[in-house]
Amino acid sequence: MVAKKNLCVLILAGGKGTRMKSSTPKPLHEICGGPILSHILKTAQKLKPSAIGVLTGHQADLLKQTVKDNLAKWGIKIPVEFLLQKNLTGSGTAVKDSLPFIKKYDNVLILAGDAPLVRAETLKQLIKRHNDKKASCTVFTVNIENPYGYGRIVKEEDGSFKKIVEQSEADEKTALIKEVNSGMYIFDTPLLIKMLAFLKPQGAKKEYYLTDTLGLLKENGKKVEVYKAEDFTEAMGINSKKQLAQAAAIMRAKTNDDFMAAGVTIIHPEVTYIDATVKIGADSVIYPNSHIQGATVIGKNCVIGPDCWIENSKIEDGAVIKSGSYITDSTVGKKCQVGPYAHLRPSAVLKEGAKVGNYVEIKKAVIGKGSKVSHLTYIGDTEMGSGVNVGAGTITCNYDGVNKYKTVIGDDVFVGSNTNFVAPVKIGRGAKIGAGSTVTEDIPAGELAIARARQVNLNRKKGNK
Repeated sequence: MVAKKNLCVLILAGGKGTRMKSSTPKPLHEICGGPILSHILKTAQKLKPSAIGVLTGHQADLLKQTVKDNLAKWGIKIPVEFLLQKNLTGSGTAVKDSLPFIKKYDNVLILAGDAPLVRAETLKQLIKRHNDKKASCTVFTVNIENPYGYGRIVKEEDGSFKKIVEQSEADEKTALIKEVNSGMYIFDTPLLIKMLAFLKPQGAKKEYYLTDTLGLLKENGKKVEVYKAEDFTEAMGINSKKQLAQAAAIMRAKTNDDFMAAGVTIIHPEVTYIDATVKIGADSVIYPNSHIQGATVIGKNCVIGPDCWIENSKIEDGAVIKSGSYITDSTVGKKCQVGPYAHLRPSAVLKEGAKVGNYVEIKKAVIGKGSKVSHLTYIGDTEMGSGVNVGAGTITCNYDGVNKYKTVIGDDVFVGSNTNFVAPVKIGRGAKIGAGSTVTEDIPAGELAIARARQVNLNRKKGNK
């Protein structure tokens, strides 16, 4: 017989989420850099369980495929198994349909698939209490000022757990209790399986409640413990778009607090939007109204903003991103300067010390070390060397209506204002290009190119034709 492993995590993610008013499954709604479920999976992984189970139900195939396709992106390395809730008749049925997964483990931590604010540190304390007290089940609770709609935690006179009373069954006295069930628990798995067999349908909808297993354990002389978290928001479930926005605001505030505690300066945290997936080095400064999203990594001693948008990009140490700049899927090297009002489109790479100034657009191009593209310019599908100076109004004409072509500019090239590069062209090292030129042929190293019509001045005195 194969020995059981200690702990698994089961995420209940099968509900319809009808109040979201959306065709997207509730666990896949985006919050602070990823779907709700991605945050819960990351939290679960920090507990180092033997495996994670995701119980699906509504739109199961879409949910399963989306999670499988993104596990690597989310950094999930713990084995993930998918279960299917065949009948959406309550949390008890959900866990029953998960038996093939949870029966392989001594303990199961059950998490809600719509509660992304719970922290791994809190769950570790929940697990510790469960183990220290040798409990059969430990329920995660919080105090809420307005507990309407939540199951109340009723206790014995000595303060120990007695039962959970749902809102619909609460009398006047019970309804005043502010300690509520979060919908998250850790169970001794064999005992949970035994109690599930005794569940009976409840209420008008004839649903099977997982909470009833706690009362059954208590009736059978088993120990049920309570772990109450200090921060009630960790138990917050998301059931509507309004709650999604509220949860996102809470997550952003916690994320900003964590960054500031680690040495990042955030000038006005309340209006600075940083995803939980972002990484920022110490002594960087983030100005107000900036949006930093996705898998963005910002180094040390950087300055961002105000009013910048940075998504899935790498900003290296000492870089300065000035006001109003928009950067996606790009790399900005050490001590570079970007903006104000610059646009780095996907696959833009700025080498160390490069400068991209106001109203410059870079797309799928490398700007070499120390090169300057200061203003009013479009550089696309280009490989630019170091020490290049590009004048205002320069454009790489990289698209002929059918194909895109590459422009190659060598080191130390000087490009006069209002130059057009009609790709494919190659500019040799140290070449100079006169202002207003349209370059259609390669320019050898060190040469001066002037590609424009000769100026003609016409006499416009009265009577001349």
